[in-house]
Amino acid sequence: MDPIVSRQCWKTLEPVHAFIYFAPEAQEEYAALGYDVIGNQAAGYFPARAAAMGAVTAGVVQAAFFNFSAIAVVFGMDRAWEIATPVKVLAARYRAADRALRRLCGDLLDSPDVLEATTLARTAAGGCSPEGRPLYAANASLEWSEVPHLALFHAVTLLREFRGDGHIAALVVEGVTGIEAAIMHVAQGDAWTREPLRKTRGYTSEEWDAAARGLRERGWLDEDDAFTPLGAEVRQRIEDTTDRLALPAWEAIGEEGASRLRGLVRPLATAVIDGGGLRVR
Repeated sequence: MDPIVSRQCWKTLEPVHAFIYFAPEAQEEYAALGYDVIGNQAAGYFPARAAAMGAVTAGVVQAAFFNFSAIAVVFGMDRAWEIATPVKVLAARYRAADRALRRLCGDLLDSPDVLEATTLARTAAGGCSPEGRPLYAANASLEWSEVPHLALFHAVTLLREFRGDGHIAALVVEGVTGIEAAIMHVAQGDAWTREPLRKTRGYTSEEWDAAARGLRERGWLDEDDAFTPLGAEVRQRIEDTTDRLALPAWEAIGEEGASRLRGLVRPLATAVIDGGGLRVR
């Protein structure tokens, strides 16, 4: 199977997972548990994404999430499991997913296409293996919802974290650190700019400048912190490896199944995007 299938599926399915990081319903649910999401927005993100792993330490979270600073993770995980258990946080996350999807997708959730998409996505997720994939493995241990759109959200989460775990492996093989990965993401020029990403990942300007200087010394960035030909080559190699490592999921349903899944999910993904589901509020 051509690894491009991995990238195509990721791009189409991603909104049906990523909305959970922007939905006001999520912040409301986490606040109801006692997290100060107004004073510390990271207090919702870190525990909710990490909860599938159990009551893990900030160090484990930083290792699994990879490109956040230690300070950002410690701040986001401050007293996290004293405030609420991982089980309660997970329940809140799925309540938020239910509410947000109903708001963003409306009657689309009642379509038989959702059930078919869920079956295909679940089969694809079943083609993944847990070895070396901590976030996938953690989420794979959770029970499946009987509500089709929540089961679809869960399946897409599994596929997304499986790919993400593989992406981290590809970065590590190339000797890229977490902060360097963030800088390279900016150099890609397709989404983030420096200051928003630096701040959300919790790095100081001095840390960012030092890491960028190191990438320039390796010949990967030019003086404007854009990719040199060598840097672009390394970045492409990382992306190609990520696509290849994600293939087991899509091989489980074949190219025809993967194409069908994209077609079934596309209306939901479009509704999420058009409804502002991926915008910071």
